[in-house]
Amino acid sequence: HVTRQNILRRDHRICQYCGRTEPQMTVDHVTPRSRGGLDTWENMVCACSSCNSRKGDRPPERAGMSLLRTPRKPNLITFLFASRSPFAEAWKSYLNLF
Repeated sequence: HVTRQNILRRDHRICQYCGRTEPQMTVDHVTPRSRGGLDTWENMVCACSSCNSRKGDRPPERAGMSLLRTPRKPNLITFLFASRSPFAEAWKSYLNLF
């Protein structure tokens, strides 16, 4: 499910505009909701508060910004191991990846 926590986890809590990390990261809609942007994996990224404010209610290009990487829906295995949960540890041996 697309949630704030899952977006932050997918992006490793790294701002997808400047590469910084902060204790309190935000989630930004690449295409703002006011301009038809949806709550999808491909339209939401982790952003620091400075970049989120700078971008405002504009697409990144209009704000003179670019994304470090294109947001994508994570596959299950990538998402499992990006997480630092006991659930991920329990699945390692089952999936025989490590």
